[in-house]
Amino acid sequence: MDTRPVMGEDKRWPPAMKFQENEIRLLTAEIERLKNSGCSGVSPSLEGLRDENAKLKYRLNFLRKSLQEERSKPAKSMVNINSCLQEIFGAAIQAAYPELENPPLVVTPSQQPKFGDYQCNSAMGITQILLKTKEQKISPREIAEKITKHIPANECIEKVEIAGPGFINVHLRRDFVSKQLSSLLVNGVQPPAIGKRKKVVVDFSSPNIAKEMHVGHLRSTIIGESMCRLFEFAGYDVLRLNHLGDWGTQFGMLIAHLQDKFPDYLTVSPPIGDLQAFYKESKRRFDTEEEFKKRAYQCVVLLQSKTPDFIKAWELICDVSRKEFQKIYSCLDVTLTERGESFYHEMMKDIVREFEDKGFVQVDDGRKIVFVPGFPVPLTIMKSDGGYTYDTSDLAALKHRLCEEKADIIIYVVDSGQSGHLQTVFAAGQMIGWYDPKVTRVAHAAFGVVLGEDKKKFKTRSGDTVRLIDLLEEGLKRAMDKLKDKERDKVLTAEELKAAQMSVAFGCIKYADLSHNRLNDYVFSFDKMLDDRGNTAAYLLYAFTRIRAIARLANIDEQMLRKAAREEVLILDHEKEWKLGKCILRFPEILQKILEDLLLHTLCDYLYELATTFTEFYDNCYCVEKDRQSGQIVKVNMWRLLLCEATATVMAKGFDILGIKPVQRM
Repeated sequence: MDTRPVMGEDKRWPPAMKFQENEIRLLTAEIERLKNSGCSGVSPSLEGLRDENAKLKYRLNFLRKSLQEERSKPAKSMVNINSCLQEIFGAAIQAAYPELENPPLVVTPSQQPKFGDYQCNSAMGITQILLKTKEQKISPREIAEKITKHIPANECIEKVEIAGPGFINVHLRRDFVSKQLSSLLVNGVQPPAIGKRKKVVVDFSSPNIAKEMHVGHLRSTIIGESMCRLFEFAGYDVLRLNHLGDWGTQFGMLIAHLQDKFPDYLTVSPPIGDLQAFYKESKRRFDTEEEFKKRAYQCVVLLQSKTPDFIKAWELICDVSRKEFQKIYSCLDVTLTERGESFYHEMMKDIVREFEDKGFVQVDDGRKIVFVPGFPVPLTIMKSDGGYTYDTSDLAALKHRLCEEKADIIIYVVDSGQSGHLQTVFAAGQMIGWYDPKVTRVAHAAFGVVLGEDKKKFKTRSGDTVRLIDLLEEGLKRAMDKLKDKERDKVLTAEELKAAQMSVAFGCIKYADLSHNRLNDYVFSFDKMLDDRGNTAAYLLYAFTRIRAIARLANIDEQMLRKAAREEVLILDHEKEWKLGKCILRFPEILQKILEDLLLHTLCDYLYELATTFTEFYDNCYCVEKDRQSGQIVKVNMWRLLLCEATATVMAKGFDILGIKPVQRM
């Protein structure tokens, strides 16, 4: 079925908005005619008239909504083709079956070119609904035919075909795809319009003061940073929070040990070189020296009562930790706003009072606990000694983010082991009336553990937890070894080599994590992540530098490419050009999916698919043609160079979201 309109002798597709305006006028006139027909009794049947009127009205509403959205979109936004097709088929299904509420809407990219570019697979689901609710036995193919007859005018579909039992195969218009690629080249990679700008709070990284960051913090830090970058790119207002463990009874023993080891700490900054060793020393004393233990408890009381000398000691210990954490964050290019447990300390008494006032608190052996329906383990909001707990702190943090920050979306990037605790906290927030999950999204982006190559928890040979700083330094060493093995040190300047080393080392560590489904555990292997074959950062970074070099080696500079992007029509006649063009334009669909399910490995899979699709294109389509004898350039196929540029532009944005820094030369 050809869905293009015919307007006189001009077969070219008119601008979408103009065509929609024309159809709105025609539909309005047709509805008016039907209304008059009903009054004069011309209509063959009242039921038929109502049905036809309902279809026309739905189509009219769809077009008005579509036109309104079109006008409100920033001109530079990338088009999400899948969303466009869902709107089109959603309207067609509603027009064909106006009596169905929320009919299934399934639109996916086709897996094989012979089945078109996309598929609408809704007919099978509608068959089942009609059979169950109306006892109507209609074949999916018949339903598919009816849907196709009601497809509204649009600028992206060339034709549709019905295949098999009722699959609707969709073929895109080549000039539509070409136009979208040109827009991408002229305007850059721009996010689709999101409507109201929402506030997003992401809680991630969250190490403990006085303890070094270890490999367990790697996943939260990398995943959280990438999520923030994605939401920021999509136009959300993002607050990146580091919920540090900077308060609690452990500070009593640390301050007592500080007083003994550096008695002049108030006037001379203590040279604590190894905070981890300092923590272990104080813990050993706490466990073995009864007098020290008593003094540690006294220190906690004096700290919590805000005694100046003890606040100073606490700040000194926190500052030493912050400096160590910042080394990690600088390496990984991570930005955070610190808001530790101490930030919420003053709010905790109000949290306890609020739960008491609402009648949710029970007393159990001196503890104040809260049972949340559906969760077997209660929250302890006050200990028997009057102290607060992690439960109290997490409730205070949740309330502050909801009621003070006015967050529309809150994401906790915390390991899977905390799932039960967090779900209980979220449910308690709903129970007390802080938020409605239908309005505000509060999500736990859980992740599995990092395993060694023996498939056990990643440890050093001595059985200790791997320090994150050691892991990053080992990555730098191995990346340099890899570059030297490829003799890159002989062709790159010292500065270029250093940039390539950091790009490969940190890019590979990040990508190895992000390319795995975060819900699963993953095996940490430097050998695999530094391999430049397969779905690795090393492969993608090398592919990116090669793509960027194509125009440079053809003596085409950035200014010439920009001029060509405005003037050239991207020809997509070759099947590999067509395949690459469609793949490039799937980028907004991929990002939209991740915004919904928070699974970043989808972006990694897409970038790998884009790189391999580009390789197919490059192997089959000459971008630059040279004389075989002299090697001189005889022809530059500019539209193909523009496809190279569009590929690199999307890859660069994908890298940026993943926190990976590509280099021009590697």
